[in-house]
Order: sequence, then structure tokens, then C-alpha cells
Amino acid sequence: MPDKFSATWVSHSSMSDFLKCPKAYYLNNVYRDPRTNHKIQIVSPALALGQTVHQVLESLSVLPTQERFKRSLLDRFSEVWKNVSGKRGGFTSASQEAQYKERGIEMLRNVSNNPGPLLKMAVKIKADLPHYWISEQDEIILCGKVDWLEYIPEDDSVHIIDFKTGKREEDARSLQLPIYSLLVHNTQGRKVSKLSYWYIATSAEPVEKPLPDLELAYDQVLQVAKQVKLARKLGRFKCNHGEMGCFSCKQLEKIIKGEAEFIGENEYHQDMYFIPDTAAQAEEEESYLL
Repeated sequence: MPDKFSATWVSHSSMSDFLKCPKAYYLNNVYRDPRTNHKIQIVSPALALGQTVHQVLESLSVLPTQERFKRSLLDRFSEVWKNVSGKRGGFTSASQEAQYKERGIEMLRNVSNNPGPLLKMAVKIKADLPHYWISEQDEIILCGKVDWLEYIPEDDSVHIIDFKTGKREEDARSLQLPIYSLLVHNTQGRKVSKLSYWYIATSAEPVEKPLPDLELAYDQVLQVAKQVKLARKLGRFKCNHGEMGCFSCKQLEKIIKGEAEFIGENEYHQDMYFIPDTAAQAEEEESYLL
């Protein structure tokens, strides 16, 4: 088996970065600040909202079913929110922060009133970061975390549920569910019988999606993963919008040019930076990619 430390690791978020803008992929996933040897991240309100809501909901999966809602989700949320308050969450003002916090409260109130699958047994993959060799020959590892795995006792299977906190519905062409299907299929023993998105700001229950063909999913994901590996090998990361660049890569370049405000280090040892116009742009973007 190849050495996993020299392999190319890919995930839904990294491949999404690459398909949107290879240069932004490089700055998000490869580049390290030469002074700290840390990767970099731009904080934003949408990211802060998505991270905190996900953290509250995902923490329930390790609890026994009867214990999950004994403590208010809103109390948990208020506690977690402290970690993203102010510029650490990319907020430009107290009023903007209050708006986003209220959106999070409404989402978790919706879940509390309609807990559905969160009251049922869940499967927790033991690995901190589930991963497997999607291609040993190409030395590529697929990794990622799945929001929730509901256990289906009738046929000893699992239901993949992905929480959505953004305003937009996921693009039908997204590789997210095919990637999650491959990950879950290859990192635990039960078959996947259902796949759903749960738009927790607007829906009382998960919205089921068709199960992908695993062979087709494998081919689609590996094709993109090979493009990522080749770009890394050649050191070629050009923006799809040409020399002018796109919003994503131009914002990240501001960090390198010293035009962003350093906020601190996050739990993943990334250096966090605040850029006011990123906070404004983030209003309509998908809030959290894993």
C-alpha cells in the first residue's frame, strides 16, 4: 500500500474549490504562510453561522437518543457562538452579528420542534476524519466528515443526512452526495439505503435524494481527483477567469499582500483573517462546506 502521508488527499470542499477556481484551491488547501507554516482562512458571517449550527447538531450524535434534547439546543448554540463573536466570525457590526445569530436560533428552534431522525439511533464512524484509498494506483485518498448517519434497523442500513444552513438549494450537479456515498460505503460496514439534504432554515424534515450509482460516482470523483493531483504535481493553479482573477482567489491574495486583518488561529491551526468586503459578499453564499 502507498504511503498515506505522501498521497493526495481530496474532499468535497477541496474538489469544489478546485472546480470553482484552481488558484483559490491552492491558496485554501496548499499554500502555507512562510512565517507560521499555517494554512490560511478568511472568516465570514455565513461560515460562522454554518459552523456553529453544525457543531451543535453533530454533537448530538454521540449522545444516547433519550439524552439528546434534555438540554436546549439554543443553550448549546449560545455557548458555541461565543467562539465566533465579533471579527472572529467575520462580522462588521453588532447588528450584522445579531442578524446571523437570530438565523441560527430560528434554525435550531425548527429542529427542536421537528427533531425527526435526530431522535432515532445514529451511527458514528470512529475515525476523526473518515478516509479511504479511492485509488492506490494513483495514490489518492478521499476523505470527509458526514453530518449525520441515521441507523435504519429494519435492514441494518444507514441514512446519510447533510444539514444545509445556506439560503440556496444544493446544485443538482454537486458531487457532495456521491462523495458521501463512497465515503460511507467504504469506511463502515452497513449499506447506504437513503440520502437526504436537510434545509433546516426552511424545512421540517430531510429532503430525500436519489441514491447515486456507486460505479458512476467513483468514476466522476476520481476524474476530478486526478485533475487535482496533476495540478499539484505541475504546480499549475490558474484561475478559471484568467489573469484578472475571480472574487475567491483575489480575496485570498489580499492576505498574502498584507491587506487583511489577522484575527487569530483556529482549532485546525489555520491563520484566520478578516476582510470587510468578504463579509458582505458572503450573505448569499452556501454557508458551510465540509
